[in-house]
Amino acid sequence: MSTPHPGPNKQARSFRESLLAMVGLFFVVMMVALDQTVVGTALPTVVAELKGFDLYAWVGTSYLLASVITVPIFGRLGDYFGRKYFVIASILVFTLASALCGLANSMLMLVLARALQGIGGGMLVGTAFASVPDLFPEPQVRLRWQVLISSAFGIANAVGPSLGGFLTEYTGWRSVFYVNLPVGLLSLYFVWRHMPLIRHHAREGQMKLDWPGALLIAASLGCLQLFVEMLPKHGLTMPMALLALCSMAAFTGLYFCEKRAANPILPFEMFRDPALASLFILSVLMGFIMFALLFYMPLLLQGGFGLSPNAAGMLITPLVVCITIGSISNSRLLTRIANPARILYAGFALLGLAAIGITTLKQTTPHALLIMYMIGSGLGLGFVLPNLTIFTQQTAGRAHLGIATAMIQSLRMVGGMLGTALVGTLVNHLYVGRIQTALASAQASQWFPRLHDPQILVNKEAQGAFVAQLHGAGQNGAALIEMARVSLVSSIHIGQMLSVAVVLVALWQMRRVPPLQLTR
Repeated sequence: MSTPHPGPNKQARSFRESLLAMVGLFFVVMMVALDQTVVGTALPTVVAELKGFDLYAWVGTSYLLASVITVPIFGRLGDYFGRKYFVIASILVFTLASALCGLANSMLMLVLARALQGIGGGMLVGTAFASVPDLFPEPQVRLRWQVLISSAFGIANAVGPSLGGFLTEYTGWRSVFYVNLPVGLLSLYFVWRHMPLIRHHAREGQMKLDWPGALLIAASLGCLQLFVEMLPKHGLTMPMALLALCSMAAFTGLYFCEKRAANPILPFEMFRDPALASLFILSVLMGFIMFALLFYMPLLLQGGFGLSPNAAGMLITPLVVCITIGSISNSRLLTRIANPARILYAGFALLGLAAIGITTLKQTTPHALLIMYMIGSGLGLGFVLPNLTIFTQQTAGRAHLGIATAMIQSLRMVGGMLGTALVGTLVNHLYVGRIQTALASAQASQWFPRLHDPQILVNKEAQGAFVAQLHGAGQNGAALIEMARVSLVSSIHIGQMLSVAVVLVALWQMRRVPPLQLTR
């Protein structure tokens, strides 16, 4: 096992040492990417079995909320104490939480286990991604090794959706969480044995964690998440107004607390840099688009179009495979064009065109056209995701490397939290209203309690029993199920229109990104 040293200026590591350290990070990244893609495909079936569509969005947002709080904490700790042991701890937490997710017997337990998994995921993101520039400070060298990380995403994304669909259909949804266990063990072995401990601050005793800042981040984001999630159901009542006030008060307190803190967990001076501020805003917008897409495409295909989990996973596979193709192509293009920031324009433009196409999808849409939209979305994500991290690291410099890397990842999760919450509550609210109207026009309002939750559109057994019950009562069950599918599809279409609007905002924001130089 490598011994710790006080700074990054140790003599250059051999190719073998660098390769084995990167293999450890390869499996870490693969574990996180597998979890996102496999769980997304299985989620509609999970919700159908555990009967809790009202908590559908919380399976994703609880993970994101826990991650977004822990990313900056461990990003800052990694700057001072080195990242290796935090990466090891995060692997252990993540794999334990994955096992607990597989053992969940209720939606509430699943949401809580996902929150614990989010803590491990936040530790991973806050430390693992910043480990790459620690190992390879020169951007040209880092770009070459970055391909290995992109390959990890590629392999996980290539097999994730179809693997999630296959496991859900043939071995049960619980097995999708157990996939993380062998990958976690592999990553633990390589990180423990071969990843060096690099510290940028020799005198550790001077570091004091900004606990007030961490608590205020948790309070502000937690209240904001609850407000966004509960507002469509409860309206602007007094409790909702109090949640909004608490969130604003916590954000205000965070600003003044961090200005006085000796080692702020969220250094606001970074936001005064126009280049960093624009990249941070783009990361929030990117997270909104990405998570709204990844969480609701499986529901559209399975619940709206009636496809099996396996078939839905196969159709989503081009999206996640093309994320890697875009990332690898991006690493070749960055040093060959005068202004690499232009690749961001191409990425967001592709995302916008694909999002517009997704809002027009119908059950009769040819699968070839749907696959084209998935390819466009994947390439767009592949052009944007790695560049936001690389540009931020290049702009922030060595002094703020860890916290800037953590911030760009954390803010992407904030955007994802807002995206899944806003799109989720909008889809849920619209679906309930539309199915009520459709049933009333068919004089079948008495069946609303059975159809108000779209889980019946995913659960084939429950759907078959419901159709048989309707047939016995003299009703056309297939027609009512089709009404529910149409209501769900139109609701998801409107939800995805938010992504189109966010893409337009991102393209407008791009004008603030200054030209960057990454010469060969």
